[in-house]
Amino acid sequence: QRLKAAVHYSVGCLCQEVEEDKDVQFSKQSIAAIAEITFRQCEIFAKDLEMFARHAKRTTVTTEDVKLLARRSNSLLKYITQKSEELASSNMEQKERKKKKSSAAKGERTPGEQEAAVTESEDSNMA
Repeated sequence: QRLKAAVHYSVGCLCQEVEEDKDVQFSKQSIAAIAEITFRQCEIFAKDLEMFARHAKRTTVTTEDVKLLARRSNSLLKYITQKSEELASSNMEQKERKKKKSSAAKGERTPGEQEAAVTESEDSNMA
């Protein structure tokens, strides 16, 4: 019930933006109808995503499932693909930072630092 109310509120806000932008009016009934259709479509999407994951013998919905769901809308598929790539690269950067922090805390050196230390010791041995 709270979820349905949240969808209705969001649809109302979007309709207000369109009203201001396009100089049109939405009746309360039309906003309610759009909210209901949106909620039902989201339920269908959720069931489809669950089925895609189940078909792949998984219990977790992945970004690939979402891309499959969006395949009929080229612009949506492109947007989802772009965002998932951005998230993946951001996650990789965070993992790298955590790895550097934990190795620095343990007094370990990163591969680049190890290489520099080896080069330094080789230089001092030659002198």
